[in-house]
Amino acid sequence: MSGNIPNELMATYYEQRASSGLIIAEATPISPTAHGYYATPGIHTDAQQAGWKLVTDRVHAKGGKIFLQLWHVGRVSHSALLPNNQQPVGATDVISESKTYIDATMERHSNTQPRALETDEIPGVVQDFADATTRAKAAGFDGVEIHGANSYLLDQFTRDGINTRTDQYGGSLENRLRFPLMVAKAVLEAWGDPSGVGYRISPLSEHKDVRDSDPQTTFSTLARGLGKLNLEYLHAVETWDRSNLDPRVESVIPTIVRSFKDAGGKYYIGNGDYTPDQAQLAIESGWCDTVAFGRLWIPNPDLPERIAQNGSLRTPTPETFYGGGPAGYTEFSTLKEEQEAH
Repeated sequence: MSGNIPNELMATYYEQRASSGLIIAEATPISPTAHGYYATPGIHTDAQQAGWKLVTDRVHAKGGKIFLQLWHVGRVSHSALLPNNQQPVGATDVISESKTYIDATMERHSNTQPRALETDEIPGVVQDFADATTRAKAAGFDGVEIHGANSYLLDQFTRDGINTRTDQYGGSLENRLRFPLMVAKAVLEAWGDPSGVGYRISPLSEHKDVRDSDPQTTFSTLARGLGKLNLEYLHAVETWDRSNLDPRVESVIPTIVRSFKDAGGKYYIGNGDYTPDQAQLAIESGWCDTVAFGRLWIPNPDLPERIAQNGSLRTPTPETFYGGGPAGYTEFSTLKEEQEAH
């Protein structure tokens, strides 16, 4: 993807999936130093903004709604992906145990040793989130989702297992949440309406060696702060595999959701390998307001229709996820086409 610019193939992909109640587009780096994987589309240049406008126009033409997920990977990166081969930045200088893709070979490489963000650099990153929000609005998105999950930069500051800073952004829970809440306020101000802003968390995940000693307290407090801003929704990765639910889910998630809504937040989106039947039960029981599907959307562009008609669901094929072409990305028939063929 030259210049990390959204392209025609991406526009086709999102257009095919416009029947979703809401598309949350892929994680999108907010600045040149926010990238952590090869060929990810950004939202920090005029060309990238124009590329995303192509996508949103196509989705809107099909009657769909689409939010952009704002992303800074922090330490989960490699210097080959960053300007002038510079070091990644993070809450601290501890290297991530994960690996990443730095070129078209899709070979996995260990992440580069990061450096801790200087105290006086943090307001600049907050501004990058705000600037990306302004660009997302100009590109035609219906809203933005702040990516505060999965061990990326905001999550690195949130959790006490990695944030051992001694300045006003580390140590106490209040300090650790200072940066994420600054970002949320800046994004909200840039968007201008809380109905266009959501926030994603992964409270029970210990993905890429980022841990927290008390996720219920940490993320309930964060959720309360986000709720006070009247954000449209909180979106949580509940677990990676619902067939083996973390026993803490039953206590931690409801506490976080109550904290968010009692403070003024509107909706809760559940996420984590839901099947359609599990999603229906979760909504009917009041567990969540809606459910987000991820991997199931990739091979089933008409997923809502397949669910409504109890149609067959294709299984994702991970080997095609990073192919760079239409195979395993846009080359899928719809249920209607399959029925007509028979």
